[in-house]
Amino acid sequence: MSFKTKSGFYCSHCGKWVPISESMGTHHRNHCPFCLWSKHVDLKKEGDRKSTCQGKMEPIGLTFKKQKPDKYGKEKKGELMIIHYCQNCGKISINRIAADDNPLLLKMVFEKSLILPKDLKTKLENQNIIPAKKIDREEIENQLYGKK
Repeated sequence: MSFKTKSGFYCSHCGKWVPISESMGTHHRNHCPFCLWSKHVDLKKEGDRKSTCQGKMEPIGLTFKKQKPDKYGKEKKGELMIIHYCQNCGKISINRIAADDNPLLLKMVFEKSLILPKDLKTKLENQNIIPAKKIDREEIENQLYGKK
């Protein structure tokens, strides 16, 4: 996000105009639906926009939002989230996908989840972020395209 207005911003990675609208499934859009890159704008919580880093954040994988088990104790998969890694300071954040995010790119980012370097996996685990695994492929397809 380099140039931003109330209605959108230009992506600092691919340069495309990204409209901001609650109809896209998010109140605090901070990533581009065309390339899925983000910008390090939040400091402590989603939407605070207080970070001075402003580094580009690469989409490095997918994960699922933490969910409480159902009433029978069965674990449920939460909504799909993008894991972003700041190229400037190394901060990791997770962000909700939006309705207009490119599903083919999301699948490519999922593939990145499967081959992350060990040091990055350790950093994620230390933050209690579990990247999607091969076993999650069907759930990811269901969330992106609906139940088969």
